[in-house]
Amino acid sequence: MLKTVVKSALLAGAAWGALAAPTYAQAARDPAATTVDEIIVTARRREESLQDVPVAVSAFSSERLENTGAQDITELTRYTPSLTLQVARGSNSTLISFIRGVGQQDPLWGFEPGVGLYVDDVYIARPQAAVLDIFDIERIEVLRGPQGTLYGRNTIGGAIKYVTRRIGDEPAGRVRASVGSYGQRDVIVSGEVPMSDQLGFSVAYARYLRDGYGTNLNTGNEHYNKDVTAARASLEFAPSDNVFFRLAGDLVTDDSNARHGYRELAPQPGSVYDTNAGAGDANRVETGGLSLTGEWNVNETLTFKSITAYRSGETRGNIDFDNLPAPTLDIPAAYDDQQFSQELQALFEGERWSGVFGVYYLDATASGAFDTVVGAVNLTTLTSGSVDTESVAVFGDVSVDITDALSVSVGGRWTRDEKTGTVFRQQYLGIRSPRFRNLAAVPLGAPRTNYTATEEFEQFTPRVSVAWEFSPTLNAYASWGEGFKSGGFDRRGDAVLFPGTVNGYDPETVETLEIGLKGSLFNRRLNFATAIFDSSYQDQQITTQYPAGATVASVVDNVGASSIRGWEFEGTLRVSDSLVFNTALSYIDASFDEFLAYIPTGPLNQTCTTQPGCFVDVSSARAFQNTPEWQGTIGASYSHLFGDGSSLVVTPSASYRGDFQMFETAAPLLDQEAYWLVDLSLVWTAASDRWTVGVYGKNLTDEAYRVGGYNFPGALLGNSVIGFYGPPQTVTATVGVKF
Repeated sequence: MLKTVVKSALLAGAAWGALAAPTYAQAARDPAATTVDEIIVTARRREESLQDVPVAVSAFSSERLENTGAQDITELTRYTPSLTLQVARGSNSTLISFIRGVGQQDPLWGFEPGVGLYVDDVYIARPQAAVLDIFDIERIEVLRGPQGTLYGRNTIGGAIKYVTRRIGDEPAGRVRASVGSYGQRDVIVSGEVPMSDQLGFSVAYARYLRDGYGTNLNTGNEHYNKDVTAARASLEFAPSDNVFFRLAGDLVTDDSNARHGYRELAPQPGSVYDTNAGAGDANRVETGGLSLTGEWNVNETLTFKSITAYRSGETRGNIDFDNLPAPTLDIPAAYDDQQFSQELQALFEGERWSGVFGVYYLDATASGAFDTVVGAVNLTTLTSGSVDTESVAVFGDVSVDITDALSVSVGGRWTRDEKTGTVFRQQYLGIRSPRFRNLAAVPLGAPRTNYTATEEFEQFTPRVSVAWEFSPTLNAYASWGEGFKSGGFDRRGDAVLFPGTVNGYDPETVETLEIGLKGSLFNRRLNFATAIFDSSYQDQQITTQYPAGATVASVVDNVGASSIRGWEFEGTLRVSDSLVFNTALSYIDASFDEFLAYIPTGPLNQTCTTQPGCFVDVSSARAFQNTPEWQGTIGASYSHLFGDGSSLVVTPSASYRGDFQMFETAAPLLDQEAYWLVDLSLVWTAASDRWTVGVYGKNLTDEAYRVGGYNFPGALLGNSVIGFYGPPQTVTATVGVKF
């Protein structure tokens, strides 16, 4: 009876939401195609049909992303249920990610994201330079829900897999050039050369230039501009049919000007993209890495895989919190990171079973420093330090077909993290500290924080799923799994205001029950996936920054418990040989059951007025950040084949994002109201498939919407209530040629 009720509910959801679509095969070259092609993903570390994977996953092919004109991975927010990908406040290329209400907004060194980002199975530990531009890719997968078994710690919200192309059998090259609004001029060049049956080489280069959406009215420089260079190269070697190696490298340099923001409390002249900041426009982010992947197909049953990688990055920039010419509240900053990782996998596949077992090792260091300059009192607070992380994990996941219709998967991962954190916080009289070139600054008393500590965090994260095949084209699943994000040390912690900061903060965990249905109907004209989920979130790590006298203080709280429930669905419907509709929809009900916040003595604290501060349950006054209740998109793809064999694909879409808060505490001047983004693209492809011409319109209604903010009111801090905005209306024209 229960199975019938669940199946009926999920089918109703699929039909009502209809058409919700993670990906579909483009029909431009073959408009006579009337079915949606099978999509292959590696969500469970092995190749499987998207329809058969008992995981809520959206997959985007390179063709679909090119036809919609997606420039970087933040645009996946438009098309993916329960997903938030944004450029971090005060940054041009730092990634902020949330899935199903779980994520991390704070990009400070050592704070780890709750959504894992992987490039060709290499974990990207830091969010700096993680706003990946989309070029030379095969596909992108978005896995929703905790992925603690196969992807490890810090994937409690989910994981994003960015998969680049492998080298083909024939020499090939491609050039794409774009011009557009605000002086946009981009060029992407890629090529691959199989030098023999065993050896191949590929390279891709991208240059992105754009004038600013606004101007720094104080300096006259561009604001919200783009100046990014990216390159990738790979060498592939297959000495035999059963052995494969790939050596790959990448480098990204972002020289875009510092992004300061817009004053919401005391607006200045100009648009929301203008600023009057005086902290400086210089900004540079550079990151790169090398990876070596090896695969050995021992036989039809067993494959060994090794992934070795090293990455490093540095960030140098200025964040002007007040957005005024004077150094009212300025933050010069410098971050550095490096990581080495090694993963070994053994993949098994039999007639009725498959699985993967592996071990993982990570050795990473993140360090940095920043000044908090409060010009009104000639005071600077220097915060600096580092965190060393050594992580070891053992994992496994096995799927067994009990019958032709019933399959069961069981997996687990044991992880041990050892972290050593160093935190130093010192106040100086003067504008900027000696660390940021003011050698005349005078130390004001003893350091407020000065410690080095080591902590170990150990966790086992299991996962179980059961899948039932109602028919060859209709599958249901139920899964239960856990994920965790490691604990650590507050890099901003002030031991005078909060002595407990030296003890660090604990890990957070998520436990999720999910029931889903995937399949194809009407002779494969309709593909859909729908799921309901219920998550229990424990010891959530929340960073709270607040004015504290003549500086800004920080506390990282393990706030207690919360509940997250939701509903997602996606699908595509091919109405005719030329017309495909698609949509995606998600609903999330997220609430705090307990929120124990450390509140220092002062106007905000009426509970313990005679103590430095105390923990208070403020759950009734808190809400999840970056988590709208409703989020969705509806679109279409119309393809027309001309008599000469060329084709035109027209892709309109409209995406909706409901009301959401920027922080757990409501901030009426910053919290974003619901909005729609309307896009339209037209792509013509020559009969030879050699030439393409595209025109892409984004945010055609010119919606002004915030993607981040700072909230430091008060005259001493310059009433620094600052908003950061998503791109305005833009139009881009692109010409591509293959050779």
